[in-house]
Amino acid sequence: MNLNDAQKKSVVEWIAQGMKLSEIQRRIGSEFGIVVTYMEVRFLVDDLKLTPKDPEPPKPVEGNAKSSLADSTMAGPASIKGEPDKVMSDANRGVPPSGGVSVKVASVARPGALVSGSVTFSDGNSAEWHLDQMGRLGLSPKQPGYKPSPADLEAFQIELQEELQKLGF
Repeated sequence: MNLNDAQKKSVVEWIAQGMKLSEIQRRIGSEFGIVVTYMEVRFLVDDLKLTPKDPEPPKPVEGNAKSSLADSTMAGPASIKGEPDKVMSDANRGVPPSGGVSVKVASVARPGALVSGSVTFSDGNSAEWHLDQMGRLGLSPKQPGYKPSPADLEAFQIELQEELQKLGF
């Protein structure tokens, strides 16, 4: 792909504005009349020694977005019931000392799960969790019909990710 200096300058400006490579690909086609592939745009940006900006992570939205997270996390394999985590001692079954969410990973995963364990939410309720081979997270509350708050679900997912990273998952 041969772009003149003015066209290259435009690409540099687009990268500085935070445009994605796919957007740059479309603009090269519409403004310069040059049809390029995504890979050619990647090579062009690399040749110009530019680094696209990472998009800012979306800010958490209050309201329906969090309640849909709770509904989707509780759906599916969450109805599977199992024995409490044998690794947890009775002293650890209460409310976490910080009043937050406490996640435990079992030393032996439950059948059909890649990894499993237990969680105690900020209100003192607890549940068994498991992650299957397809990456689906299941949550089985010990109290029938219990649904953790959206804030607790978010804290649970963050704590779970940290615990799994420690174990190399």
